[in-house]
Amino acid sequence: MRIAIASDHAATELKSELAEWLMEAGHEVADLGPHSTESVDYPDYGYKLAEVVADGTAERGIALCGSGIGISISVNRNPAVRCALVSEPLSAALCREHNDANCIAMGARLIGIEMAKACVATFLDTEFAGGRHQRRVDKLSNPPFDTDTIEPLQ
Repeated sequence: MRIAIASDHAATELKSELAEWLMEAGHEVADLGPHSTESVDYPDYGYKLAEVVADGTAERGIALCGSGIGISISVNRNPAVRCALVSEPLSAALCREHNDANCIAMGARLIGIEMAKACVATFLDTEFAGGRHQRRVDKLSNPPFDTDTIEPLQ
């Protein structure tokens, strides 16, 4: 599988370890940077990751920053990408099964390497369930701006 991985300065070590592990497993990995711990802005790397997943250069993406929150927000600015913040294998499985997520985000300050590997392995091995979930996933990329069909809050 072609996988792109990107981070900010807080997650370069986790990124390097995951990239090496993925290559050893036979995946083609594009490390989009950064390649040092010098301070960078996570949106720059999140946008870059989203672009290569959206255009098909990579089949899946892994986004990392200190908490995973900021970079996941930046990745999700691209309507062709669905990035889920995960911290354990169940959320990694569900984001694939129900949301057809093509990217995951994790926080290097919150997750250890073994749990990160477990999340990535589950993310890569889980298929999208389709069915009733497809309609919902379609709305993520093409939101219905006619909110008249949505029930009002009570």
